Amino acid sequence: MGTLKNMLAGLGGAVALNILHETMKKFRNDTPRIDILGEEALQKGIEYAGGSHIKKEKLYLPTLGADLISNALYYSMIGAGNPKRIWPKAIALGLTAGTGAIALPKPMGLNPKPVAKNDKVSAMTVGYYLFGALVTACILEAANRTGK
Repeated sequence: MGTLKNMLAGLGGAVALNILHETMKKFRNDTPRIDILGEEALQKGIEYAGGSHIKKEKLYLPTLGADLISNALYYSMIGAGNPKRIWPKAIALGLTAGTGAIALPKPMGLNPKPVAKNDKVSAMTVGYYLFGALVTACILEAANRTGK
């Protein structure tokens, strides 16, 4: 039951992260564009594996799905181990994910500008991932209180 609870909490954090991202990008143009970075990564991965080029319009949903799954798996680690360590793990994993999102694209051959074009966007990117991790921790805390 613990693994399922962790996965569901991680999915909740991943969904919260994506809702925040999708909402912010609709109302402001000076926000991180995690979707653009993800689409580039997916396209390059497909081509590296021998697949053919996919039109940009067809990349959004597969990228969103891959993002939800990967972030849910990542955030599920917050619930592993000692329940008294949920909050420190959430903070550490959230900050690590956000820092990785801004530091890793360039070494991976991706364009870092969508998530790190300036200090404000970089800070928001880290904040988005921290937000998802904290939502995950909230879900786990609630589940632990109710014994589920």
